[in-house]
Amino acid sequence: MLKKSIKRTTGFVSIVALGLVIAACGSKKADSNGLASNQTINLAVSSEPTTLDIAKITDSVSFQQVDQTTDGLYKYDSKGKVVPALATKLAVSKDGKTYTIDIRHDSKWSNGDKVTAEDFVYSWQRAVTPKTASQYTYLFSPIKNADEIASGKLAPSKLGVKASGKYQLKVTLNKPTTYFKLVLARETLYPLDKKAVDKFGSKYGTQSKYTVYNGAFISKGWTGSNDSWTLVKNKNYWNSKAVKADKLSFKVAKSPSTSYSLYQAKKLDIVSLTGEQAAQLKNNKDAVERKLAATKYLLYNQRKSILKNKNIRLAFSLSINRKQLTNKVLQNGSTPSKTYVPEGFAKNPTTKEDFAKEPYVKNTTDYNPSLAKKYYEKGLKELGKTSLNLNLMSSDDDQTKSIVEFIQSNLQQNLPGLKINLQSVPLPTLIARDNEGNFDITYIGWSADFADPISFLSNLTSKSPENSGKWANSDFDKAIENSNNRDANNAEKRWEDLVAAEKALSEDQGLTPLFKPNSVDLVNPKLKGVVYDEINGHYDYTKAYLVK
Repeated sequence: MLKKSIKRTTGFVSIVALGLVIAACGSKKADSNGLASNQTINLAVSSEPTTLDIAKITDSVSFQQVDQTTDGLYKYDSKGKVVPALATKLAVSKDGKTYTIDIRHDSKWSNGDKVTAEDFVYSWQRAVTPKTASQYTYLFSPIKNADEIASGKLAPSKLGVKASGKYQLKVTLNKPTTYFKLVLARETLYPLDKKAVDKFGSKYGTQSKYTVYNGAFISKGWTGSNDSWTLVKNKNYWNSKAVKADKLSFKVAKSPSTSYSLYQAKKLDIVSLTGEQAAQLKNNKDAVERKLAATKYLLYNQRKSILKNKNIRLAFSLSINRKQLTNKVLQNGSTPSKTYVPEGFAKNPTTKEDFAKEPYVKNTTDYNPSLAKKYYEKGLKELGKTSLNLNLMSSDDDQTKSIVEFIQSNLQQNLPGLKINLQSVPLPTLIARDNEGNFDITYIGWSADFADPISFLSNLTSKSPENSGKWANSDFDKAIENSNNRDANNAEKRWEDLVAAEKALSEDQGLTPLFKPNSVDLVNPKLKGVVYDEINGHYDYTKAYLVK
């Protein structure tokens, strides 16, 4: 869940409040190369991590920690394209179904163990095991037997991955998958040291000291609930010579206004702007636009009869003035969403038409209060009710609070007899309740895992563990199935399947898209080398540094 928004970004979680990233100036002294002598970069995020266990992460703050502390086969650059990390050679069979990957011989875990191909085999098998309860098992779907293992029908040992040598991995797919190399860079497919996981058991990933690392930094001081911790340079990292920062110091900061004040005082190097700040400072010389392939939305818990009613969901969607929300509340370049898959993310392979335009269905995500009222009255009649009282859950950072207050006002103003109670909770609490189905409506988000519409749509199939709202639609499921199987190797037909899936989602309002998030950072020119991935919104500090 954005998630990153919550990835969940709030998934996103998203499920995606967007992580606020801040870096401090460092020392005034510098060495002969122009680097500041104090290479401590101070950062702030909107919430504490939920876990450091790569199989269980769903939020952007936790993903950001793992991005700095663990290396996988590949990583993403600023455009969401994959570049090698531990992978040194990739060979794909002529039929496109077998990937043979050689990995580095010089990568070690922070406990001294060598990183080997078996660490990937163990990690992947663990992730798809039902007991692990990973919400990202869909990433493994292209791999032979992954879906059957995730559903408990086969043993994890049957997964189509094996170590064909100490430093060579062989992956067998169900069928050729054009986007599989992009999947290989996702954090859920990073390796794990079985020795450490066995040692710490259920505690693995719950605190810094119960986790091992093979990346540029090592986490120190995170206890699972505190609001400050550090990442220190890993001297045993295979590419440590390229890492200039000695320490990343993290602190939870839920108030953008406080962070901005610190930036003005030259105590921070990056601050994300919201609302009036963004509007007033978007032309500032330090301003940098941060695009993101993501969507913020309302998620309905369809275990509940009220929210299982299609007319009620349509009424909610048509009651929200998305243009006013983005222009008056956010004021940071965010744009209204008409579909779940965001605009500017994917193009038709034949016509080059933007994906988000093709499946748009009129009177589903427009602002139409009069039609909303008609759907609402029809829904109430079907439910045998004259009024509704529902809870809207969200994370408790300041920007999110202003957004849900606007949504609450729109809904109650346009739908007589509707009472919306706001529940602002810490991000880890929101994710836990979302996963448990303990909510009415959640304001959350999703950012792309990789640059393909399936990265959004596949998590809403009726059997997906990411589908915490339990929405089910046979037309949607069939379209996704066709895109993954029957039409997998026909780009045009696969595209038509994905469009059909999005259209079914829109017509039924399985979730209600609100806006595509955008942000503006103020960046001190003294901070260099930060990589921002505009596909999934992650920041990479492994090569960041401070100058005098």
